[in-house]
Amino acid sequence: MTVTDIGLLCAAGLVGGFVNAIAGGGSLVLFPALVATGISSVAANVTNSVALWPGYVGTLFGLGSLVHDQANRARSLAPTAAVAAAAGCALLLLTPERAFDLVVPALVILASLLVAAQPAITRRLRDNDGRHRERPRALLITVAVSCVYGGYFGGGLGVILLAVIGLTLAAPLRQTNALKSIISVIVATVSLLAFALFAPVHWLEVAIAAPSALLGGILGGRFARSVDERLLRAGIVVFGLLVGGWLTVRAIRGS
Repeated sequence: MTVTDIGLLCAAGLVGGFVNAIAGGGSLVLFPALVATGISSVAANVTNSVALWPGYVGTLFGLGSLVHDQANRARSLAPTAAVAAAAGCALLLLTPERAFDLVVPALVILASLLVAAQPAITRRLRDNDGRHRERPRALLITVAVSCVYGGYFGGGLGVILLAVIGLTLAAPLRQTNALKSIISVIVATVSLLAFALFAPVHWLEVAIAAPSALLGGILGGRFARSVDERLLRAGIVVFGLLVGGWLTVRAIRGS
């Protein structure tokens, strides 16, 4: 471990925690940094999940009262999210990593476009009285599928969750982001426990990146709480498309 490696992991942890608080996709910042230090792909994947966990927790502190407002919804989704995340972790440990590589970029790009189109889609989905009808069953199913992906790899999970929550709940983007952040903590916690017990986690790298990820999550949560909603949506869409593009290139190079 060189001084350059330490600096790289600290910076990647900080940016990764911040990005996860805004849109999700912070793993796509820390993951390549871990690979650059010489860690294998699978080990980098699981180490990345463990190291970013404090950032997800920090985001909840940064979001403040918005998290409390979504507590009831989060409790109703928590068992499904936890079981689905555990299934995703099992898939990662038991199947070739190549299995989802070609599907994941399309999911992230589609989710980004859905976040962009959500206001227009929501208007079309409104009832005759002008209300956006909530779809709890669709929310449960789509969150479950998203959390399986989150336990498996998770790059762009936040963007996917924002898309499916936004289309099934009648809530402003800030509240949607808070619920996304709570679910992300659940997925990250399940991944932490599973990978700590059964996967080749590099704990030295975790100790270096985790504190900066915590700081990044707190700062990102505060930013997401106060930023203009249109700017927040634009930032989520742009970053989500960049994440989808990066994953596409990664999948093509791995083919």
